[in-house]
Amino acid sequence: MGNIFKKLGIGSAVGAVLVGIARSQDVPVDFQLLFFVVSLIGAIVFMLLDAQPIGTMSGGKSVFAVMAFWILLVTVCVAGASLLPQFDPEDEKVKIGKLLDKERKQSSQGKAEELIARAKALDEQVKALEDRLKGIGGGQAATATSAPPARDKPSAASDGGSGASSDVMKVGEEQWQLQECYNCHKLRGEGGKKRGPELDNIGSLLTVEEIQQKIADPKSFMAEGYEKEWQKGIMPDKFKDLMDPKEMSALATWLGSFKNASVNTPKPIKKK
Repeated sequence: MGNIFKKLGIGSAVGAVLVGIARSQDVPVDFQLLFFVVSLIGAIVFMLLDAQPIGTMSGGKSVFAVMAFWILLVTVCVAGASLLPQFDPEDEKVKIGKLLDKERKQSSQGKAEELIARAKALDEQVKALEDRLKGIGGGQAATATSAPPARDKPSAASDGGSGASSDVMKVGEEQWQLQECYNCHKLRGEGGKKRGPELDNIGSLLTVEEIQQKIADPKSFMAEGYEKEWQKGIMPDKFKDLMDPKEMSALATWLGSFKNASVNTPKPIKKK
């Protein structure tokens, strides 16, 4: 009898340890209970191994004993399983959804979704106000006020020009990066690891055509204070071969847009 209590105690202790570990890992209570029950079942199995062997049976008695054993085993398993908490997929989906909602709200995507939801709510309020204005006869006035005059609408030609200008600027900036101009020249507070004039105000000192001439022929202009660099030919005479005329023109146009007078860009001196 003492051996039975000893094994039950060991099974309970093992179950308690498993429950403690599961709780420290935030395992659901249902599974904590399951771990404890499995430990007790293990203890019962060891007790059965130490039980006295059953005498030899034959004939109908043995058949009855086997059937009784299986009925008892199935009953215990089914009853035990029914007593344990059941897994409900829908319930688990709700739990997972709550966890994901919490994480989503804390993320940048969640904040963006919240802002979108607020914007939609405000839009609905605006529509409701417009409906009320229309109801009191102010709808036409509101529409006339909100609609821009026809003469203020940009023409198709101006839209096309703006798009073309944007494309040129984009190509120019790409060439600045591709040709690694930033290795020698500082612009927008970046680059200029080697000695080269800062270009944030170059658009106020040279025209686009002059900038393009300087790119194609580095000896055509000399930056004031950079006489030694100009004489040594620090700026390579290779860009006319690396860029086609459109790309070089785009780079010159992009650089010509920088007219920050607060930056001390050296004055270019024409040499050719």
